[in-house]
Amino acid sequence: MKNSFLRLFLVILSTVSVFAQSVPNEKILMGFSAENSSRQKLLEAKFDVSLKRENLRDWMKRLSARPHHVGSPYGKENAQFMLSLFKSWGFDAQIEQFDVLFPTPKTRLLEMISPEKFTAKLEEPDLKEDATSNQKSEQLPTYNAYSIDGDVTGDVVYVNYGVPADYEELEKRGIDVRGKIVIARYGGSWRGIKPKVAVEHGAIACLIYSDPRDDGYFQGDVYPKGAWRNENGVQRGSVADMPVFPGDPTTPNVGSTKGVKRLDRKNAPTLTKIPVMPISYADALPILRNLGGAVAPTNWRGALPVTYHLGGANNLKVHFKLQFNWDIKPIYNVIAKMRGKELPDEWIIRGNHHDAWVNGADDPISGLVAELEEARAIGELAKTGWRPKRTIVYAAWDGEEPGLLGSTEWAETHAQELKNKAAVYINTDSNGRGFLGIGGSHTLEKFINEVGRDIADPQTKMTVWERTRARQIVNGSPSARKETMERNDLRISALGSGSDYTPFLQHLGIASLNIGFGGEDGGGSYHSIYDSFDHFIRFGDPNYDYGIALAKVCGHAVLRLANADVLPFEFTNFAETVGGYVREVTALTDQMRDETKTMNQMLADGMLVGVQDPTQKFVAPKPKENVPYLNFAPLQNALVKLQESAKNYQTASKNKQILPSAQKSLDQILMKTERNLTRGEGLPRRGWFKHQIYAPGFYTGYGVKTLPGVREAIEQRDWREAQEQIAIVAKTMENFAAEIDKAVSLSQSK
Repeated sequence: MKNSFLRLFLVILSTVSVFAQSVPNEKILMGFSAENSSRQKLLEAKFDVSLKRENLRDWMKRLSARPHHVGSPYGKENAQFMLSLFKSWGFDAQIEQFDVLFPTPKTRLLEMISPEKFTAKLEEPDLKEDATSNQKSEQLPTYNAYSIDGDVTGDVVYVNYGVPADYEELEKRGIDVRGKIVIARYGGSWRGIKPKVAVEHGAIACLIYSDPRDDGYFQGDVYPKGAWRNENGVQRGSVADMPVFPGDPTTPNVGSTKGVKRLDRKNAPTLTKIPVMPISYADALPILRNLGGAVAPTNWRGALPVTYHLGGANNLKVHFKLQFNWDIKPIYNVIAKMRGKELPDEWIIRGNHHDAWVNGADDPISGLVAELEEARAIGELAKTGWRPKRTIVYAAWDGEEPGLLGSTEWAETHAQELKNKAAVYINTDSNGRGFLGIGGSHTLEKFINEVGRDIADPQTKMTVWERTRARQIVNGSPSARKETMERNDLRISALGSGSDYTPFLQHLGIASLNIGFGGEDGGGSYHSIYDSFDHFIRFGDPNYDYGIALAKVCGHAVLRLANADVLPFEFTNFAETVGGYVREVTALTDQMRDETKTMNQMLADGMLVGVQDPTQKFVAPKPKENVPYLNFAPLQNALVKLQESAKNYQTASKNKQILPSAQKSLDQILMKTERNLTRGEGLPRRGWFKHQIYAPGFYTGYGVKTLPGVREAIEQRDWREAQEQIAIVAKTMENFAAEIDKAVSLSQSK
């Protein structure tokens, strides 16, 4: 023990010496004075040395040893285990419980009645190569949470990915899904969009299967030989309409605490309107093999050994029955705080969920163990007498998988306190091997680029920033390659939904980041019983090299945000990015105008019908209304003001030393700038989503829509609403610029 401690001390001393010698020649960190920047780098060196990959492995094996879904005994045990860890590291930790609607299936039946008899297995077999796959009594069966009960019989239509454009293609071919069961393949959009669009077109039920082209042997060897989904693997998942709001479907905008007034289940808007079930490609094959009707378009065809037909020809009937236990289940958020010594009411929040559909080694434990190791290392720093300037909050969320339950209910319960105190939220979910991926608020883009430049990639001699940049240059399109080579910072992606940043960023207006590594770890275990420790140590991140890299990236970000003299927000990258969004929506109307004119002309001249195969049914679409010229001047003028304000702040923060007396006031402005990008009324038809720059798409789910109010109105050809939303977003941008101007004034104070 003593010898181990001595070796650790010498390594730290050596690392500190190297940093001390190099600091004068290095760039000063964003938000720090030169002196405090040097201290911060020494602190991060100590943090890095204390990280231990064996902890990640041990914790993953412990946390993924048994199924730990919402309401499970092992889920509660895991929460209590993590609580004890946080307390042992010196955090003020507690479990915060919520009670949420969580359905589990009691009846699942899928059978083909004609032209042949077939009953789907609806089960994933255990494998001798996977030690936890045999825990049948504890596993959730294969199902989609928040599907309604149903007992239906009908013809079947194959709808490709089941997105709106796919139904337009079916309409051209004269295929109507009204009164029919649709079968869609996973991909193309978030799973919950598929039943939503099916209902809009009159379908009575929805099956979703994993096609091997997207998630199986077409991609690589299947499990257990390789990483990819085998013929019996099934992707569980929620199908709640989360683009309307996440969280408990019966308690929108309020926390699901004991005694809360709930919506009647029949009035809960995010529950599906038809029964929905996920199946394997082994169970899908007999159905697809027996479908008649027209041959599917080329880009609709998967990799199963059949000719893909569209169906709808009354030759195939399926019986589909689902019943659920609609229970209220407890969920357990673990919340651990380390109080800031100077600015305790400014919070840096770091989160990852702990619940899984089954054992969840990859999703979510691979990200969770990196978070735990960060917290342990920060606890070790605190034991030396160091304390953060701002309060650090670590969270392990429960109930993410069914619909971001734990984070949403916590954020709704503590909404006012978070609006007053939360500066930044940093999220991770699953983590793999390969390249650094970052999405989030573009006010943090320059900051997180700086962090990435300081972390070594485990497999190369590059930094993680350099390796991701190299990938974008080598594999990017010519325009993306050119931009990456010319731009100082890597672009971070805008956030839609699908993980626990959603209530913080898009409901409360808290600047957020979502971070993880991947691209080299294959796939195939997602939301199945094979998302296991055995799968992960073979195909994920076997040595936990990238788990440590993730702990470094997020740990450095947390420490810098917690210790900075002034919060390191920067606005020129944001203004540039928003400028791109404005150009996109402007160009979108021009593109739609040209396409509409061309299509209407082809219809009028008979050309569209003339090129069709006369032996195949074709229904010509109706001419569309011409696209008017919208007035984008309010957006463009607001953008000019935003760009000017951002440039002024960049100049003021770079050339002026902020007086200590002004730093706290400046922080209060900076941490609330993101709030000014929200609007109390929210987006049209989904008021829970209040952010005017980023939102999950109404028909994409996880996928982001930027300037969503404007963009989606244009896409839906609602020109009146589009013009109204242009004015709303322009005013939002003006308010944001005015807040930056306040920061400029403080930065220039003497």
